[in-house]
Amino acid sequence: MRLPGGERARLTALYGGLLVLAGAMLIVLINFLVTQGLYSTISTAVARSPADVPEGSDPSLYVSTGLSVPGPAPAQRDPGATETIKVFTLAAEQATQGQLLTVSLITLAVFAILSVALAWWMAGRVLRPVGVITRTARRLSGENLHERIALEAPTGELKQLADTFDDMLDRIEHLVGAQKRFAANAAHELRTSLAVQRAAAEIGLATSDPEAVARIRRKLIEVADSSERLIEGLLLLSVSDQGLDHREPVSLDELVRSVTAEYAASQQARDHGITVRSQTTPVTVQGDPVLLTHLVRNLVCNALRYNHDGGHVTVTAHGRALEVDNSGPHVPPETVPYLFEPFRRLEARRHAPGEGAGLGLSIVASIARAHQARTDAEANPDGGLTVRIVFPQPR
Repeated sequence: MRLPGGERARLTALYGGLLVLAGAMLIVLINFLVTQGLYSTISTAVARSPADVPEGSDPSLYVSTGLSVPGPAPAQRDPGATETIKVFTLAAEQATQGQLLTVSLITLAVFAILSVALAWWMAGRVLRPVGVITRTARRLSGENLHERIALEAPTGELKQLADTFDDMLDRIEHLVGAQKRFAANAAHELRTSLAVQRAAAEIGLATSDPEAVARIRRKLIEVADSSERLIEGLLLLSVSDQGLDHREPVSLDELVRSVTAEYAASQQARDHGITVRSQTTPVTVQGDPVLLTHLVRNLVCNALRYNHDGGHVTVTAHGRALEVDNSGPHVPPETVPYLFEPFRRLEARRHAPGEGAGLGLSIVASIARAHQARTDAEANPDGGLTVRIVFPQPR
């Protein structure tokens, strides 16, 4: 049965009730134990003859303290005196029990009041961290996600709850910041493409030179292709972020060999003398074959695009890991984690032909997350980057 009221009131009722119950049981036990031997104690105390009391002693002291009067017991006693002692003993017992019960009830009432007050204070102390968490959660918005509870309390369940809440805020702040940067960068990329198209169209319409018109036409086609690739990348990123609808066995080594052969024969690899090769052993993973194809394509395409003349791209599939290693410009190690964010590049965009939109590695990371795979990257000492995707063990 759920008690009404707030958590503090319910805890107070629980703690206070337990304390009062324990006090009542203790008082009942004391009354029971005292009552059990009360009659015999009073009877023994009053049954002694005053003659048995040592000379110079007050018999009333022995009666009032319940001690036996020293000396031998009388051999015979008058039946009338015995009845008188019995009546006196019963009266003393009832009076003592009544007095003991009255004192016990008064003590229990005072104890109950103190127990409720102590329980209320104790419940407030226990729930104080919960109040701090609640007030912090109410203050949070998109503008102050940097705030933390930072609860100062001994190690325990509530301290662990507050620390977990702070960790969750760290993740939320990171995700919200990434989404804001993504939206701003996407808008910037699309706006830039539209601005270039508008300028090219205005210049092309303002001249009658056939060569200028041809150049403007080629420029418009390049910008349209770039915008199309950007939109396709954004759609693919959105699809992969939603997770997988179905899974099936995918031969990763065959997929790697197919994609590697395609890019090894590409015009870009031939123009720059870049060697694209693969090293594979049989590897089968559970996943979406279309998304996995995009993952491998983006990795190889990114390694090919950010390379130098006469460089190499090596794709390895072994165990449950996919690894792509390439030569290329030096990559500062501190910038490696940021390369998996959308629109992140080593260099500022120049809007040159064939330049990527900066979505390649972010799409790779998103597809890997959808497959519960781990993504790692490290800068090569001689330049270039090594990206590693580790797939989970099959269940």
